[in-house]
Amino acid sequence: MLNISDNKTEDLLEKHQLYSLHTLKTPGMGRLLARVLMVVFFILVTSLFLPWQQNIRGTGKLTALNPENRPQTVNTTIAGRIADWKVREGEYVEAGDSLLVLTEIKEKYFDPQLMMRLGEQLEAKKRSLVAKEAKLAATKNQLSALQEGRRLKLQQTQTKLEQTLLKRESDSMAYVAQKINFANTENTFERNKRRFEAGNIPLTKFQELESKYEQSKAKLLSASNKYNQSKMEVANMRVELSAVDAEYQDKIAKTEGSISTTLSDLADSEAQIAKLQNEFANMEIRQEQYVIIAPQSGYVVKALRAGIGETIKETEAVVTIMPETNDKAAEIYIKAMDLPFISEGRKVRIEFDGWPALQFSGWPTVSVGTFGGEVKVIDRVESKPGTFRILVTPEEGEEPWPQKLRMGSGVKGWVMLDDVPIWYELWRQLNGFPPNIYNFAEDTPPKDAKKKK
Repeated sequence: MLNISDNKTEDLLEKHQLYSLHTLKTPGMGRLLARVLMVVFFILVTSLFLPWQQNIRGTGKLTALNPENRPQTVNTTIAGRIADWKVREGEYVEAGDSLLVLTEIKEKYFDPQLMMRLGEQLEAKKRSLVAKEAKLAATKNQLSALQEGRRLKLQQTQTKLEQTLLKRESDSMAYVAQKINFANTENTFERNKRRFEAGNIPLTKFQELESKYEQSKAKLLSASNKYNQSKMEVANMRVELSAVDAEYQDKIAKTEGSISTTLSDLADSEAQIAKLQNEFANMEIRQEQYVIIAPQSGYVVKALRAGIGETIKETEAVVTIMPETNDKAAEIYIKAMDLPFISEGRKVRIEFDGWPALQFSGWPTVSVGTFGGEVKVIDRVESKPGTFRILVTPEEGEEPWPQKLRMGSGVKGWVMLDDVPIWYELWRQLNGFPPNIYNFAEDTPPKDAKKKK
């Protein structure tokens, strides 16, 4: 028996009669232990109703929020051989500082006078282009002269044709007149011939009339010949007009063909000049690529290629630079099953590797050595199988993150959710249920929800 009742049998019986019970008396340490256990049990039961802040755990590393502030590798644009290193690892460089010098390894660019020779070729092509332009201008002037000559020659020939037509008309009228005159003379001659045969006129008179008849006949023949000749001249002038037009058309066609050929040569020369200019510009840029410069200010972290005389390929990384910046963010990976309970603006407690901390995930107010943050970015695709990445930035109003943190340092994070009793959290963990964020979402919506409203 524990002898914890207020009704004791010792008061009802004589002590000498209670020897056996006296030997069975509960020790004092037992009673003390019972009281202690009862107090502990009461405390444990009471503590089950204490508030506990749910959280989602994740691990990751330190990075920068802006991609330009993250470590970057400097790549070479051209293939070459390392001739000289201008920096050493850990050295701070400004944007534009020389990192290393390369020499050429492609036989196409071995000639030390390559730029000068390309320049001479370019100047020669330009002079050739000027000459062809002058030839084109002269040929166009020749074409204009031919067109004007054709117009004048056709006009001149047309005028001659019109003159020949007038002459033909005149000869035609003269022929008609002579034909009428001949008919009259012939009629007079025939009448007088009959009179002469009848003896009515003397021989001399008849001979005189016969002579006039023969003269009229000769004049008729001459007028007919002139008229026919005029017709032939008209036909010849028309043929000459067509010949002049055909001759000039042939010359004009040849000149236009020469112009087309010259234009083709001009286009070819311009294409060659553009090609040479492109090659010349590429060579200028290539010579600038022999010296690899720092794209931005920062520290030389690691030389990925080392040794004088070592060859590197195009686009190969040669050195890593860490920009000097205070832009810090924690890159934390969360399980896919916990992602729906995280939203932008959620509070996060951060623990950095190398910075001693005592973290009470459910009571962040009593945590020691941790730093505050808030969710800034949530990736929309998984980063690793079954995990999503979130970016956490320093929380305003909280203790600033240590300045000596290095990019890539390990990070542990707890995304803080809703307050629930400890017994509920234990029950949830035992059953594998998701966190309870519904009250939090209804009472205090996250920042992104407020912005949407």
